[in-house]
Amino acid sequence: MKNNAIVSLADSNYFELLRELIESIKSFKESSEIAICILDAGLTADQKKFLTKEVDEIEKAEWDIEVSSNKIKDKEWLKSQVSRAFLPKYFPKYNKYLWIDSDAWVHDWSTVELYFKACENGKLGITQTMGPGYKIMSKVNWIFGKLALIKSQNFKHAMSSNIGLEKARKIAFAPHINIGVFSLEKNSTCWKSWQDNLKKTLSSGKIFGSEGLAINMSVYIDEVETEFLPLYCNWIASNLFPKYDDTNKAFVEPYLPNNKIGIMHLAAGIWDKNKDMRLDKNVKIKIKTLEDIYISKSLRYFK
Repeated sequence: MKNNAIVSLADSNYFELLRELIESIKSFKESSEIAICILDAGLTADQKKFLTKEVDEIEKAEWDIEVSSNKIKDKEWLKSQVSRAFLPKYFPKYNKYLWIDSDAWVHDWSTVELYFKACENGKLGITQTMGPGYKIMSKVNWIFGKLALIKSQNFKHAMSSNIGLEKARKIAFAPHINIGVFSLEKNSTCWKSWQDNLKKTLSSGKIFGSEGLAINMSVYIDEVETEFLPLYCNWIASNLFPKYDDTNKAFVEPYLPNNKIGIMHLAAGIWDKNKDMRLDKNVKIKIKTLEDIYISKSLRYFK
């Protein structure tokens, strides 16, 4: 019996990305011991038929927290902002869960093992979006002299969600936590903290980004026990392009010691001439090799 699961979610538009994520997982022999579970947020019948041969379980994502229909507007994929906080409900037979967004893929299996190790004893295994090469952590609009308007992602979402100024200030300059990749044990107390905070953020704020704000609140306000993993464990390419190791045919961090990217995440899209790499695999960008030579490369999964 498989004790641990990797879980993702997709609608029909993200099916190709989901398929690549699954391929990337199954390219490692170690994956045979891990279940792959999918939440369906609008897949077609043919897509689900294909997936039944590739994964262990498929469940239809639900609105686990009641949300106003005015906010949904037929965007079923927004269920990802809610259902990922309820994974033990959907897939109850597993001990540990590793969530990976469908616009990400596994490049190094040791990162998967690290996430499952990180969540032991009820801890949250997750990565902060900060590291060498990040030049801006929080945006501010300077008004006059020393006066400035805070524009950090956490603060902006906190204020629009009406969680209170005191809490908003507490997380305003905390390093943002990306919820696109995380690990938790089935019986972790973090689930309840996250769900409670999510109810608060959904009641007043927008659906998109609500789950991220909620987990930031759990970490920085509720102080759930957290194991912070290195940036290469959830490499958000739109924040900082990787380099390419042409000798080993691998994406690596752009600064020494050039660690291999563990999970490549295309969150927010990689754009060229108004085309998003997530939806068009032909889109390529210029990145440097370890020899500082520019090459044209896609950051999508490759075999």
